[in-house]
Amino acid sequence: MFLIDSFCGFYFHSKELKDPEEVNVVHPLDAQRGISVEDFRLIKLHMSNYISKLAQHIKIRQRVVATAVTYMRRVYTRKSLTEYEPRLVAPTCLYLACKAEESVVHAKLLVFYMKKLYADEKFRYEIKDILEMEMKVLEALNFYLVVFHPYRSLPEFLQDSGINDTSMTHLTWGLVNDTYRMDLILIHPPFLITLACIYIASVHKEKDIKTWFEELSVDMNIVKNIAMEILDFYENHRLFTEERVHAAFNKLATNP
Repeated sequence: MFLIDSFCGFYFHSKELKDPEEVNVVHPLDAQRGISVEDFRLIKLHMSNYISKLAQHIKIRQRVVATAVTYMRRVYTRKSLTEYEPRLVAPTCLYLACKAEESVVHAKLLVFYMKKLYADEKFRYEIKDILEMEMKVLEALNFYLVVFHPYRSLPEFLQDSGINDTSMTHLTWGLVNDTYRMDLILIHPPFLITLACIYIASVHKEKDIKTWFEELSVDMNIVKNIAMEILDFYENHRLFTEERVHAAFNKLATNP
């Protein structure tokens, strides 16, 4: 029997987990520009996708992307979009995550692809901009760069549950990747996010692992609630249009 306690350390030693109501609070400076909670979510989602696109071009592994997105989302629990320009913060977080995850990438290469992905002259940043923002991001993070990811517990959980289905394994990994398009990593212990993804995959693939879940010393109500958050994201994702993202960014560009 797999011991859930081996992953509880992530939770109890993490000083970064927040209450849900703390995560999507619009900073007063952003609110003055008309940024709503929905605008805030859209911008964070857009920048998460931007980090992923940059990483694909530079060929950076998914764990680094996950760390970068977590840094970016942490920053905006403390700082405003107005003062910390998202289109510079996001790639800077990727640059910092590469260092933290020992997957070093040259700032010159990062800037090259930034210019390729953002044609707007206003956001054609240089190496010096990345390096200056890196220090601001570090300060915003209180120099705390540790991130515990759901990936760590996933292989062990899958093995312990007796799942040898390749398609279900791939589905579960994909679900975990998608959780970084939300704020779940800021709110929930990583191992519970992992269990929620396994739960969704098992229902989708009609795999009966109910007994295994019952044997785990976790609150299944929490697991199911996280699963519902993930499913709600997929349900509403079609509403996250580029037009709405542009409208949100246009609000940031206006003077209050």
